[in-house]
Amino acid sequence: MDRIHQLYSLKGLRIIVTGASGGLGYHMAVMLAESGATVYGLSRSGKPKSGYLSMIPENLIFDKLDVSREQDIKVKINDIGNDGGIDVLVNNAGVNLKKRAETLSRANWEQMMDVNLYGVYHCCKYAFPFLKASKHPGRIINISSMASHLGFSKVLPYTASKSAVLGLTRGLAVEWAHENILVNSVSPGWFPSELNKDVIDAEREQKILSRMPLHRYGRPDELSPVICFLASPAATYITGQDFSVDGGARAFGF
Repeated sequence: MDRIHQLYSLKGLRIIVTGASGGLGYHMAVMLAESGATVYGLSRSGKPKSGYLSMIPENLIFDKLDVSREQDIKVKINDIGNDGGIDVLVNNAGVNLKKRAETLSRANWEQMMDVNLYGVYHCCKYAFPFLKASKHPGRIINISSMASHLGFSKVLPYTASKSAVLGLTRGLAVEWAHENILVNSVSPGWFPSELNKDVIDAEREQKILSRMPLHRYGRPDELSPVICFLASPAATYITGQDFSVDGGARAFGF
């Protein structure tokens, strides 16, 4: 294998992707597997959603995990780790809610934090000993959001939880720098996903598309390669960083 293939191949890696039953998480899991890794695609259902069954590599294994339940995370990650180790953790699972700030209940906040923040932390915590023991530098790739950087109306708990993911990413990157673990995040811009469908109406969609230089939604195959790169041998000197894949939205002035 020549040098360039060695740098970008994921052959031999064991990777966990949460929220992998459909949408962007599913596409990440598929591309990671196509790049040579053994991938565990975890979700509450434990299987791909309808319409996602036609392109599953043999080295992509689906299983159940509800990331809002700490004990379930502990058991599942230990099962996978004790069966052969864990080299990469992709924390993709997330939920959203469209509701005005003054009407939010404590239950609304707890739902967002249980999945979007505590779920990410608990997955990192229980994967830690396996990532530390990886023959490669272990990797954590947290999926953050444009809402980590920009303010949006009617999605306050989501914005707060995803902003916290950036802080968690930086903190773990520093604390685990000498534990054989690299920690980064990726902030997707606007992609056609189930999560977005719940909060985007026609008026908001027009504002979104006019807010970025490329004036279009992203495609899953424009996001997944960034995840593959951060998992690869080519990215062993990168930690504590956030990568915006957003069609230029954060750079767009007036």
